[in-house]
Amino acid sequence: MKLTWLDANSWLMEMAGQRILVDPWLVGDLVFGNLDWLVRGTRPDPIDIPQNIDFILLSQGLPDHAHPETLKALDKSIPVLASPDGAKVAQKFGYTSVTTLDHGDTHVQNGIEITTFVGAVVGATKRENAYILSFIDEAPSAQAAPTRLYYEPHGYPDLENLKAFGQVDVVITPLADITLMGVAPVIRGADVAPKIAQLLIPQVMLPTAEAGRVTYTGLISSALKAAGGAAELRSRLEAEGGGTQVIEPVPGEPVTLALSQRVAAG
Repeated sequence: MKLTWLDANSWLMEMAGQRILVDPWLVGDLVFGNLDWLVRGTRPDPIDIPQNIDFILLSQGLPDHAHPETLKALDKSIPVLASPDGAKVAQKFGYTSVTTLDHGDTHVQNGIEITTFVGAVVGATKRENAYILSFIDEAPSAQAAPTRLYYEPHGYPDLENLKAFGQVDVVITPLADITLMGVAPVIRGADVAPKIAQLLIPQVMLPTAEAGRVTYTGLISSALKAAGGAAELRSRLEAEGGGTQVIEPVPGEPVTLALSQRVAAG
């Protein structure tokens, strides 16, 4: 498995002969509702749009996950799998193959089984998507379990249903807390990531939703406070004797994971 963090929430996942673009923000600035005075994300350097993408996976419909300018720039024939709000954004920009994934759905795309879980809280009551990708074509025998990856970008795990699902190999989730004025949670990681590690027992955990090389300006950006992070989680897991490796990716630099094969349950 090869993973490339493209900064913020954006990832390129390569596994089982597939190239999957997740929550892409690749071109232009990031603003919400044209309120650039409130928050604006800017990339210091341009990023090349990945080619030969097999499908796009959107966890949310907000611009930092379904980025309008990026979706306009990508090939509209690429299949899109998305939360209900993300699907609406993709359809708006003319994508010809859009699959809506609701909580509890399981969908197979190009030999990859995608299971949808409850994810981030958006607004007062709405919950967006989290996913487990099971690379079923990579299992070499009936006794071997498929490689599994869990992705949720805000730190809101569906603990009960994840517990029933079982172990995964790779987790991509926030490892730090980001709060507004040190009080209102924006991203949850410091206390949530250890719970995910204990529940899913992954071989590897990687952080997402961090700034990387992106810079943020505007009224809200100065009020955001961060705590915790990869180093703190690594120390905690090591102290607890866990075997999970915590990797801090560099934006744009691929990370190749050599994962141990698990035995299928049952």
